[in-house]
Amino acid sequence: MGTPIIIAKNAVDTTKNITLHSEFANRHGLIAGATGTGKTVTLKVLAESFSRLGVPVFLADAKGDVSSLAQAGESSTKFEDRLKKLNIDSIPFTASPVVFWDLFAEQGHPIRTTISEIGPLLLSRILNLNDTQEGVLSAVFRIADDQGLLLIDFKDLKAMLTYVSENTAKFKTEYGNLSPASLGAIQRNLLALADQGGAQFFGEPALNILDFIQTDPQGRGVINILAADKLMNTPKLYATFLLWMLSELFEQLPEVGDIDQPKLVFFFDEAHLLFDNASSALQQKIEQVVRLIRSKGVGIYFVTQSPLDLPESVLGQLGNRIQHALRAFTPKDQKAVKTAAETFRANPEFKIDQVITELAVGEALISCLDEQGIPQVVERGWILPPYSSFTPIYPEQRQHLIQHSVIAGVYETTIDRESAFECLQIKATELQQQTIQEEQDKIQAKEQERLVREQQKETERNAKQREKLTQDIVGTFAKSAARSLGGSTGQKIIRGLLGSLFGKK
Repeated sequence: MGTPIIIAKNAVDTTKNITLHSEFANRHGLIAGATGTGKTVTLKVLAESFSRLGVPVFLADAKGDVSSLAQAGESSTKFEDRLKKLNIDSIPFTASPVVFWDLFAEQGHPIRTTISEIGPLLLSRILNLNDTQEGVLSAVFRIADDQGLLLIDFKDLKAMLTYVSENTAKFKTEYGNLSPASLGAIQRNLLALADQGGAQFFGEPALNILDFIQTDPQGRGVINILAADKLMNTPKLYATFLLWMLSELFEQLPEVGDIDQPKLVFFFDEAHLLFDNASSALQQKIEQVVRLIRSKGVGIYFVTQSPLDLPESVLGQLGNRIQHALRAFTPKDQKAVKTAAETFRANPEFKIDQVITELAVGEALISCLDEQGIPQVVERGWILPPYSSFTPIYPEQRQHLIQHSVIAGVYETTIDRESAFECLQIKATELQQQTIQEEQDKIQAKEQERLVREQQKETERNAKQREKLTQDIVGTFAKSAARSLGGSTGQKIIRGLLGSLFGKK
């Protein structure tokens, strides 16, 4: 059996607790509500509760305030009033064990993966490619795989794109038409991502996703906090990175079936970014991961403003719901209120669509799965206060925690081993040397031909000179003989068969 996690007090009767059953925590969940209604506090309360249960947590810190989990809370007059209202005697203030992460390696341990590991589908999402360009990028990956070229970082992919661009005719038969226009578009978008700092995400050492699943010496689950305030400037990178992590977890974790508590709980803040402008293929992959990853013991909790931010196919898989207040100022807002109300199991004591607009800060409509895995009747409740502080930690505190983390030094130093960039450079050097050698061979062949021609000409000149010399000698002899014979009175000049001169008396 699992453990009931108390997350709120019933708003009508504060002696009654509203609980989330740990054995169904991997059936995923939703935390929704307008800005300023208390979603972040709810997120912290859930993260702390899972941590105390020994369940590791991963969450993104979009505004920088979730870092407060790393320091114990403290009492105040306002806080004591809240405790009395909730019929709570006291809170055991304590800090949670945290590990800070940052794709840009500024506010936490760096997170990297390789180009090959993230694959063409997710990379196409980051680069905002159309279907044709995505197909070309997939072919580039296939060529790299077939030739044993590792795509690790940005320079590997850039070198591979250049190599394919220069040899499109060579690859056309096997891989289809690789349009220079599409290759150029991919290269331009790659440069734009690099300008936004996205290049730092690709490289080695690559993240071992199992480093997220750790406990401290007291058996509490480590809360992994991703610094996402800067990352939000590149929302596609943020969303794709979190989706990649889910895919890695799905690939690496074994099947566990039904267990008493999750192996990891994953909070996806600003969840609408995951589905904005997602291709049909990518959305299908997201839905598949959400549906299947719970069998690996991973619970996903989407944090967003409105249930409308999620596709119905995903929304239907979220068994645990916490709905904070929504505003109904516009027709779209009114539709969101109606949708949110329809996702709950009705409570005859109040009208859900009316209450959603009346909820106070820190108050929510809550429906979790009961002991049999059936959605409970929705209840109106006050979220419990967290054990940690409401004030973000100072940069000096953050740096101290980073330096003394259990994984300090594991990912800080980059590794640049031989990959596609180096291999293609070697190929280019060999091709250049081959070209130079061929040119030299041609020059030597031409020189050899020239020498042979000159030798033939010399031989012909020598033959002509010998012939001329022979003729001169014969002519001189003939003239001498003629003079001698002609000097003999009465001697007849007789020529032989070949016209030679013979003297005869």
